[in-house]
Amino acid sequence: MFPHTFYTIKDKITQLVNFGKLTFPSKSHPQGRPLKIEPVDALALALYQHSSTRATKKSVYEDFKDLLACSYKTLVCALNRAGIMAAKVLFLVMGEGKKDSHIVKMTDATDLPVCLKKNADKHRTMQGLAAWGHSSKGWFYGLKMTMTRDLAGHLLGLRFSSANANDRDIFRSVNRDINGIIIADAGYVSKKLERDMDIEGSRWVVIQPKKTMRKLALPWQLRLYKLRFVIEFDFRSLKLFHGLVTSMPRSVNGYLANYLNAVCSFVIAK
Repeated sequence: MFPHTFYTIKDKITQLVNFGKLTFPSKSHPQGRPLKIEPVDALALALYQHSSTRATKKSVYEDFKDLLACSYKTLVCALNRAGIMAAKVLFLVMGEGKKDSHIVKMTDATDLPVCLKKNADKHRTMQGLAAWGHSSKGWFYGLKMTMTRDLAGHLLGLRFSSANANDRDIFRSVNRDINGIIIADAGYVSKKLERDMDIEGSRWVVIQPKKTMRKLALPWQLRLYKLRFVIEFDFRSLKLFHGLVTSMPRSVNGYLANYLNAVCSFVIAK
């Protein structure tokens, strides 16, 4: 019998799939054989890995190999394919979250190293997508994830990009259909960005000034800036408890599936 956690996750996925009328392919190729692992089961297994103490796909295989009756390679392909399904679930969740979101939102980005800095020159798998970037922790080689969530905890926007991509352009893209008060840190400081994004009566962007800027903040603005800690906690949870950052995959699909499955696990596990 599968562990209780697996069935709990599968029930939540099934409810979302039925609610959103989501469809998943039953074959890896139109003329191919039926998938050995059903799509919903594959996604449930992926989220089981990311919401449990199982750090690798191998450990998931050891848990389920007698019940799955398939090879380890088949499981890996299924978990990587589950990234597409996780993306569909996330789009559904974000769409529903926007319908009833809290007026206060926050946007921030976090680093996603694909390997250690000393191995960057030899890294090939994500070459072309990954790049050198700089965060509060220093330089890293990889991608970055930009996320918008509201004060109630709803995920509203998500974007993965190269580490050297322009943060302000990503901010515009992620928040183009989000209204309310959107709080951002000093990394997004730009008069033009605030002017472009502000919509009278619908959207107001509040960007924390840099320490070197001679800009006075009112008490209520300072209180808004302090609310940003919640999205930092989300990033911490995603990395520590849902396996967001990894250097294990051996394919681009493996890396992207890991990120999507980790975020989906974080959303489903709430």
